[in-house]
Amino acid sequence: MNQFDYHAPTSLQETFDLLDTYGEDAHLMAGGTALVLLLQQGLVQPGHVVGLRKVNELQGIQRLDNGGLQIRAMATHRQAETSPDVQAYCEALANNFARVATIRIRNQGTVGGNLAHADPAQDPPPMLIALGGEAVVANKAGQRRIGLDEFFVDYFETAMQQGDVLLSIDLPPLAPGTRVTYKKFLPRTQDDYATVSVAAALRLGADHTCEDVRVALGAAATVPVHARKVEDALRGQRLDAEKIKDAAALVRDEVDPLDDLRGSAGYKREMARVWTQRALQELLDAGA
Repeated sequence: MNQFDYHAPTSLQETFDLLDTYGEDAHLMAGGTALVLLLQQGLVQPGHVVGLRKVNELQGIQRLDNGGLQIRAMATHRQAETSPDVQAYCEALANNFARVATIRIRNQGTVGGNLAHADPAQDPPPMLIALGGEAVVANKAGQRRIGLDEFFVDYFETAMQQGDVLLSIDLPPLAPGTRVTYKKFLPRTQDDYATVSVAAALRLGADHTCEDVRVALGAAATVPVHARKVEDALRGQRLDAEKIKDAAALVRDEVDPLDDLRGSAGYKREMARVWTQRALQELLDAGA
């Protein structure tokens, strides 16, 4: 592992100062579960690592006054999994965090670090996109919000710029009657990366008319995929199994999977269709 200087700021201002001082030679570390592997493999070689564990402004999970939810960047997956506020906001979201790797990783890895790492096969991003989440990002000049469906730019790349720190993920209030699910297809082990994953949120009106729907997929491209074509085909329609099947088929044109050990691109494309259909059908059946 390349030698580096380690810094442990205790405030955001101190963090911004360190990033300003060391520029591109500085690398932020949250839980460290991903960064340590990258360091060991020589894929990143910073001269300065800035650890965020002691920055109080980045800690905690809380309900917002509008009924939404704020998960600050240094909250661990385990904290999110067991948080009463997360459970009260959306039980499916708590279950999603419980699907991340093993409990040892969930106790160490952070929600913000997970998003900033930008691995498209991770579990939380599709769910947070389906829930309409925003990343709150700050630097010395101020704060800005980035919708999570625009936050991921490429494999291991986000819309964050040099000097930025991810502060929190803010989720809007869920409209009454909204149903949410997360489906993870992995024919190997339960703590493995998904071959494909699907998160969906659905709100029905009278006669099963779709008032709103959001669908997002993981492990289906170099970034999490917000399946807008699927949503557009469903919104305003009176839903039944045939309409869901037809809409789910559109996801094949939205994903762009990679060939790897978990399957060929063609296989993953078809699994994206299958699991999108299953997720939406599950939500429709929940109200039957």
